[in-house]
Amino acid sequence: MKTAITLTSFDYDRLRALLDSPAGRNAPNGAALSEEIDRADIIDPRAAPSDLVTMNSTVRFAIEGGDGESESTLSFPRDADKQDKPRISILTPIGSALLGLRAGQNIQWRVPSGKTVTLRVIAVTWQPEAHGEDLGE
Repeated sequence: MKTAITLTSFDYDRLRALLDSPAGRNAPNGAALSEEIDRADIIDPRAAPSDLVTMNSTVRFAIEGGDGESESTLSFPRDADKQDKPRISILTPIGSALLGLRAGQNIQWRVPSGKTVTLRVIAVTWQPEAHGEDLGE
């Protein structure tokens, strides 16, 4: 059974639009992201728990058997190259895996090498909804 995930309605709408665009349709990880958002529980952005990984959240995570913890901001592709802080595009396997998880949750995810890894969310250190942003208004 897959790990339960939750998305805000605002993130769902923006991600569906991304996946319907040429960039999203042609992304190597686009089909996997589409499957994830289609199985998610959708909530109002104002109801998002502060430990939920939403778009533009900064999250500390670890990959089982990896090199310790990492911290990055989950971004749309257009923002992923900004150099002000580490960012992960939602169209990457790790970005898709992080979306919708809460602190303390694990998920198994297939990476480009074909290997399945276990990714664990340690903490959401910043979330836009908790600061009154990305509410879809």
